[in-house]
Parts: sequence; structure tokens; C-alpha cells
Amino acid sequence: MTRTVVVYDYGSGNVHSAVKALAAAGADARLTGDRAEALEADGLFVPGVGAFAAVRAALLAQGGDEIIDRRLAGGRPVLGVCVGMQVLFEHGVERGQNVDGLGEWPGTVTELNAPVLPHMGWNTVTPDEGSVLFRGIEEERFYFVHSFAAQKWELDVIAPFPEPKLTWTTYGEPFLAAVENGPLSATQFHPEKSGDAGIRLLRNWVDSL
Repeated sequence: MTRTVVVYDYGSGNVHSAVKALAAAGADARLTGDRAEALEADGLFVPGVGAFAAVRAALLAQGGDEIIDRRLAGGRPVLGVCVGMQVLFEHGVERGQNVDGLGEWPGTVTELNAPVLPHMGWNTVTPDEGSVLFRGIEEERFYFVHSFAAQKWELDVIAPFPEPKLTWTTYGEPFLAAVENGPLSATQFHPEKSGDAGIRLLRNWVDSL
């Protein structure tokens, strides 16, 4: 059975390459900002390009925060990408401003301490054992374009809830490259720009829906 995935169209960039990559991964991928379709799809892909504050504001203007909340409350999968991952945290600090995020996870997104920014290009990742997203592609490289990231994981999970699967990358210092936390997953890199490895990651996600 083909899974439907909505690429949520709320004014962020890079949406057409995401639709193509999800289709290549076997999904019935649709680009839409329609609330009902976003709620009802098997999976919701939340892109994000640009500044933390701008992405958050655009999501809120379209009711994206409520859509994400409602999906997660019903155990329906969501995948955030790049700034679409960053805004899932409580706060983002850019240019001295502390901006509220969507608060799905505790923690603050901050600028990387690296000699050259942005972090642009291919990098390796270190996934937790048992990762679904990285099954069979643990040694692959993925494409990053960013200057900010979550550099700590602050969510305490109490049994019987399973521990999230965390994936780390180092550029100047370690940061979260991906998180798998129940129905909510996210990647700091762009799977849709990561060639065959990115397609395989998206296929792993689509197959899990």
C-alpha cells in the first residue's frame, strides 16, 4: 500500500525537490498547505529554509503549529527538515534574539562554534543503534547547509516510553543531525539533497508510516 505524504507548503523554500525525493522513495507525495490534507496524510514533511524566527512565524501564520500538535497527539508521523527541525525546539537564538520555537522538545538552537559558517557540504553522521531512519545507511554522508543547530538533548524520557534515537555530527563541535522520538522525527541535513543516501533515508521513514 502506497503511503501518502504531504509536504507542508507554508511559504518555505525547497519544497519541490522534497516532493520529488519522497516520490522516488515510494510515497504518494503531495505539496499542499491544505489543513485537512496535512492532518489526514500518512506522513507530514515539514521543510524549513532561512531564519528560525521567519520559519516559525510562517508556520504559525498557516496554523502549522496546531497541525503538528494534533498529528503528534494522535501518533501520526511528522518529519521536520533543516530549520523545520530547529523550530521543534523551545527556543532559537539568532543575532542576539531569543525566539520561541514550537516547544515539542526542550532546548535551544544556537550558532555553531566553527571556524567557517555556514556548515555547507557533505558530512558523516553517528546514529544510535536501532535507528529506523538510518537502517542500512549508517556509514553514508548527508548534505548540510546551516549555521545553527541543537547542540544538546534535554528531554528526559521515563519508562515505559522508549528512549529517542539520536544521531550526532561534528562540525567545530557536536550537534544533533537527527532525532527519532516516537511519531516525531527530524533531520538537520537535507535528505532531498543527499543523493541516494537521502532517498534511502526517506524510504526508511515512508516504510515506517
